[in-house]
Amino acid sequence: MIFLLYIVVMTDVTRIKTPARAKEAVKIKAPIVEALKRAYENPTYQFHIPGHTKGNGTLPDFRKLVGKKALALDTTDEFDGLGTLHPATGPIKEAQELAAQAFGAKRTFFLLNGSTAGNLALAMGLTKKGQRILTNRNCHRSVLTGMIISGAEPVWLIPERFEEWGIWGNVTPESVEEQLRRNNDISMVWITNPTYEGVVSDIKSISAVCKKYNVPLIVDEAHACLWNFNKHLPTSALKLGADAVVHSLHKTGGSMSQSSMLHIAENSMLDVEAVEKALKLLHTTSPSIMLLASLDAARANLDSPRGRKQLSRAVENAKFLRREIDNMEHIHQLKPDFGYMTDITKVFIKADGLSGKRLESILEIDFNIEVESASDAGLLVLSNIGNSRNDIKYLVDCLYKIDKTNYSDICYLEKKKHMPMLTPVIKMSLQDSFYAPKERIEKTQAIGRIAAEVIAECPPGIAILLPGELITEEHLPYLQDYEYIEVIK
Repeated sequence: MIFLLYIVVMTDVTRIKTPARAKEAVKIKAPIVEALKRAYENPTYQFHIPGHTKGNGTLPDFRKLVGKKALALDTTDEFDGLGTLHPATGPIKEAQELAAQAFGAKRTFFLLNGSTAGNLALAMGLTKKGQRILTNRNCHRSVLTGMIISGAEPVWLIPERFEEWGIWGNVTPESVEEQLRRNNDISMVWITNPTYEGVVSDIKSISAVCKKYNVPLIVDEAHACLWNFNKHLPTSALKLGADAVVHSLHKTGGSMSQSSMLHIAENSMLDVEAVEKALKLLHTTSPSIMLLASLDAARANLDSPRGRKQLSRAVENAKFLRREIDNMEHIHQLKPDFGYMTDITKVFIKADGLSGKRLESILEIDFNIEVESASDAGLLVLSNIGNSRNDIKYLVDCLYKIDKTNYSDICYLEKKKHMPMLTPVIKMSLQDSFYAPKERIEKTQAIGRIAAEVIAECPPGIAILLPGELITEEHLPYLQDYEYIEVIK
């Protein structure tokens, strides 16, 4: 009787667990990864690109460094049943469809060359010469590069400035509506959200304003690919009414460097075919399967129980770090205390009496810690899905030591600024000035002249000067690394 009961219980347990296992198996399906694994396990004689032929034709020291397996996997589309990127076929097409499901999009395109490729494609495919695009001044330089290519012109939104922190703040719906009301020829709104430092704008309200004026909304959400996978993070623009969204999976999502995604929203008013055609023009014809597979793997991981657990840990680590900083006397963290939101995993900190660059150098030289970036007032720390609690504890211990040590600031002596927060004076169109006859002159002689090049240091890639803008004395502190500047003849 006991034996029969044991069989019944075990049968019921199996019946209960099997659907859960099946469900998880569906969640972590990664078509490109699986196809690449099959190709590795069934090697062929190669008489095609890449010419290193599974690493045999590369420098031995490099092969030892990265490993023979990595080089054996380095191939491009069309071979070994991997599918193609343009048009998307086979495992690549399936992987993009799974990504669209995971992020809540109608179409998802895998990007090589980072979110830059997505921004360029959106500008090339959807804007044209003379069109006016409403965008925030702290947008990534790729948005403006796209406009240089297409001939579109930015109408500047100047976000809030958090002067005490030396960073740009949020874009308000009121400022968007004011510009749309004053300029009836604006054909698109293009917002960067969150900011590089994690400041979040009210995209839901901005989307409502755009719909009221019947203009599409694009959101450069490069730094927010995690938002759809944890309830403690802000809501993705794909769910708030945006027509297109760009995500840098390589920044925080776990894919390899320069791999990103472009999503077209379910009810988008954009011409998807035009975007796809632009991507085909911009992308390499020999896309790296390693990069594409890393996008597939990142999506699969984020959408799996393991990935969600990692993201929950990243959120908890960020909360822990912020709580500890609040206990420090001279080190502070940026908090949403005055009418905006933040992404909790992006922790912007500053120290009394120290510039951000000086604090960065202390962490790097004295404690072997590298942070995401530093600017005039503070620095940015990311609580990533790959960080352990011990990583964060070590950072906290080091910050406590800095908090109790009388470090002096030396960066102020450089008279250099890092976060451009200037309101531009536009004298010529982007495209006309970029292609106009130009000359290189010493920067001290450039005051009063019109810039002919894009100057936007990365990180964060925000423009100091753009073609067609007047160069003033205020620009000089941001140009310490430049001896010469291109100007209009």
